Amino acid sequence: MKNVLLLTIGMFALGFDAYVVAGLLPEISNAFNINDSQAGQIVSVFTLCYALAAPIFAALLAGKSIRKILVFALAIFSIANGASALVPNFSLLLITRGIAGIGAGLFSPLASVAASSLVSEQKRGRALGMILGGMSTGTVVGVPLGLMIAKYVGWQGTLWSVALIGFIGLIGVATSFPDFSTKAPPSLRQRLAMMTNKHVLAIISITFIASIASLGLYTYIASILQNVKGVNHITPYFWAWGIGGIVGSFSIGTLIDRTKRPAILLASILAILSLAMLALPFTLKFPILMFLPIFLWGAMGWASQAPQQHALLHSQPNHGEAAVALNSSANYLGSAAGSAVGGIALYMGLSPSQLPFAAGSLILAALIVQVIIIYSTNNRK
Repeated sequence: MKNVLLLTIGMFALGFDAYVVAGLLPEISNAFNINDSQAGQIVSVFTLCYALAAPIFAALLAGKSIRKILVFALAIFSIANGASALVPNFSLLLITRGIAGIGAGLFSPLASVAASSLVSEQKRGRALGMILGGMSTGTVVGVPLGLMIAKYVGWQGTLWSVALIGFIGLIGVATSFPDFSTKAPPSLRQRLAMMTNKHVLAIISITFIASIASLGLYTYIASILQNVKGVNHITPYFWAWGIGGIVGSFSIGTLIDRTKRPAILLASILAILSLAMLALPFTLKFPILMFLPIFLWGAMGWASQAPQQHALLHSQPNHGEAAVALNSSANYLGSAAGSAVGGIALYMGLSPSQLPFAAGSLILAALIVQVIIIYSTNNRK
């Protein structure tokens, strides 16, 4: 598990970067004299580039040294974050955030596949849980810490912190990670067959829908909280979301290994996540009660990824890199879509407090698809 821990450091940096920006949107809006819906598009461009980078690089770099690819990815990611802290205008910030997304999109799915390759089948769930746990830890520790840093040295100082952590991860992987090659890429026919495989598409569709709801809503969590009476400091709520993420991501791997029922676990996760989102607007008048749905939202949102990766690796054992990259693309493409749609909704006059209703309804749709998958799988047996 030592080598998995090295990957976890890189994932920590990714989690820090991907989610701290949501808390920095008000400061970035003020810095460039733009509104929240415009600022939210820096999340969209990061996640969109992440989504597009994952499958493209999975194909172009398959068969190459995993260590070299991981180092290259962290270099792009770290340099782009440093550049984001230096840009003089919002247009350049969009470009540098997109480049950071490319680095993240290259690193994350390959780290998941590498982690599962370094352990036995019996420990695969725990390895994937550690990888996701690194990202969620980056959220729970990094986001509140990043908001504190921004309070004293500005949002640029937070991005410099992300760049530094990414560089530390780069050094660790470059000096200590084993050097082995990724598997040969699937042929065009095999790749098309994977994308048209009904089971694979069903899994990925759930990832996409859940991401639109969960990560898309998270982009505007600061806007939601700032409109709540009695909430003077939003950082504790980011702690609640992040702590939930750690609990969910670190526990789900063990549950998968013990129950051997990732599909049933995912259905339970989606049910709880939907209830948490639908309950959130009703707690806005009671700030102390908001911590529970936000905690459950973080826990279930993060826990949902490991069962999906496990299912795809089981379904496509010979082309795990491509399958996981495809799922990562769906995850972050959904995030980009959710951020963009949320920004449009706010621009059109929708209240931030109404966004959780829409998100919860989407999760219900994902739950229905998951139940259909379970039913179809049981009928085939």
